[in-house]
Amino acid sequence: MATAFTDAGAASSDKPPSFHNVSVHDPSVIKVNGTFYVFGSHLASAKSDDLINWTQLSSGVHDGNKLMPNVKEELKATFEWAQSDTLWAPDVVQLDDGKFYMYYDACKGDSPRSALGIAVADQIEGPYKDLGIFLKSGMWGEPSEDGSIYDATVHPNTVDPHTFFDKDRNLWMVYGSYSGGIYMLKMDPKTGFPYPNQGYGKKLLGGNHSRIEGPYILYSPETDYYYLFLSFGGLDVSGGYNIRVARSKKPDGPYYDTAGNNMLDAFGKPGTLFDDQSIEPFGAKLMGNINFENVGDELPGLGTAYVSPGHNSAYYDGKTSRHFLIFHTRFPSRGESHEVRTHQMFINSEGWPVVAPHRYAGESIGKYAKKEIVGEYKFVNHGNDISADVKESIVIQLSKDGSISGNVSGKWRLHGDHTAELIIDGVTYKGVFLHQWDNGTLRHVMTFTALSKDGVAIWGSRINDEK
Repeated sequence: MATAFTDAGAASSDKPPSFHNVSVHDPSVIKVNGTFYVFGSHLASAKSDDLINWTQLSSGVHDGNKLMPNVKEELKATFEWAQSDTLWAPDVVQLDDGKFYMYYDACKGDSPRSALGIAVADQIEGPYKDLGIFLKSGMWGEPSEDGSIYDATVHPNTVDPHTFFDKDRNLWMVYGSYSGGIYMLKMDPKTGFPYPNQGYGKKLLGGNHSRIEGPYILYSPETDYYYLFLSFGGLDVSGGYNIRVARSKKPDGPYYDTAGNNMLDAFGKPGTLFDDQSIEPFGAKLMGNINFENVGDELPGLGTAYVSPGHNSAYYDGKTSRHFLIFHTRFPSRGESHEVRTHQMFINSEGWPVVAPHRYAGESIGKYAKKEIVGEYKFVNHGNDISADVKESIVIQLSKDGSISGNVSGKWRLHGDHTAELIIDGVTYKGVFLHQWDNGTLRHVMTFTALSKDGVAIWGSRINDEK
């Protein structure tokens, strides 16, 4: 059930969009008074009014950072426990008292010795005042939060929090990275702290040091599903980071993927470390390493070419019924440098999110005619692997007779205004067609994004559209 909007602002006569980029690792989004803010690791933050042009607000765990000006003293207990001098991925939520609660965390890095706590501020941009640590991990040989001796293959690493309200205004926190998996706690909306006697909470997936982290949950009133976004693999340029999704009718699960797999079954084999093969079949892979080569373009811009995109957050705009994916990504030939990217998402006919191929530039989905879709496309199949390999685009042809030819073969159909169905090499993919700005070829182009029942995403970007 693809969301319908008007196609305002997508015409080829529009001025080319301009982008201003920022560097915030693990961006967690919150919208306050019409402005989007992202908070990330190392006390970095940025803001934007349009999800296109961003302004850096802070970066670096040092005294003088505007979010927490005396951070070294303020979080002294956190740094001492985690044996670290920096902070990992945070999350900020506004509670009913109007104040802003930052869920911060620090980790030793080479072990899951971590501390997770809360700081509070009257204003979104700070300064934040510490309220204390409420969850720890990595206490080797000692009782853990649930009373049993800490076991890193079973118990979580207390990092990567996301705190959210469900549709009934209950407050939850999902968290975890590698180690024992992803867990969920029910929170007190008056204090921001967990309700007592939960231990580490309810397990959703992972374990045995499988590389699953960065959980983020988004409720969509269009489908009445809670979507659990996850990052599989390693975050660095050779780690094969990729974004996956599962869904549930309840905020605390169980969560299932497109193939009907219970995500509780996604974990590494006992006795293994970073067993990617065991977890590859789980979760619909929405995005991984890709390169849309600028076919036929003489003056290429910086197009869609991502390495290890991941640790996303997501946002649903109730006024426009739009879904957005906000994440960090690295790039080919740029080492470990990273930037924030926003892509629009749509709900396909099966109730699953699909991600637009190019970064958001203000486009709205519209009503398209079949003749607007016919043409040559750069095509990428994201697969379901966890690999450092970059999926290079190939050229395919969508013909007016509904056939697909070139480097793949099959059929395509346009249903209604913009709903896409593609059958490629016997596999059916469902999604949408969308007119977008291609910042590689510097022109507006028709695109498609679709997902199979096996959880494999495909993207297409037309080559020969208008300049």
